[in-house]
Amino acid sequence: MNFRTRSDEEPEINLIPLIDVLLMALIFLIVTTSFSTESQLRIRLPEASAAVKENGPSLRVTIDAKGQYFIGDQELLNDTPEVLRNAMTRAAGNNKDPLVIINADGRTPHEAVVRVMDMAQKLGFTHLTFATQQPAGPSTRE
Repeated sequence: MNFRTRSDEEPEINLIPLIDVLLMALIFLIVTTSFSTESQLRIRLPEASAAVKENGPSLRVTIDAKGQYFIGDQELLNDTPEVLRNAMTRAAGNNKDPLVIINADGRTPHEAVVRVMDMAQKLGFTHLTFATQQPAGPSTRE
């Protein structure tokens, strides 16, 4: 007994769903790879070629690589905002709005620089600048 029936039709593979899936995968890969190149940022820090002109009274705040503050040549006891506020107020004296010059090391924590800027704003000092140095010569950095 033969329960199978013979059919004269040959089996057919439908390629349309396969092409649809491959096309969607290709579109997805193209879109995601274009976004991955935008997420890689190169940042080149600027170099200053002009010196700061100090016309009026100035208040120089120096921050070393460890985040320690110096007002003028005097080192502060600690890096709390209260000590920084008192030292900046004393150094400004009776000047209402001195030029605040922030002289920060290249490896200074960002938080230390922002703390000085924030304290200057709270004290009402509106003239801020950053001390820079002249480029040594042709730079080979990229």
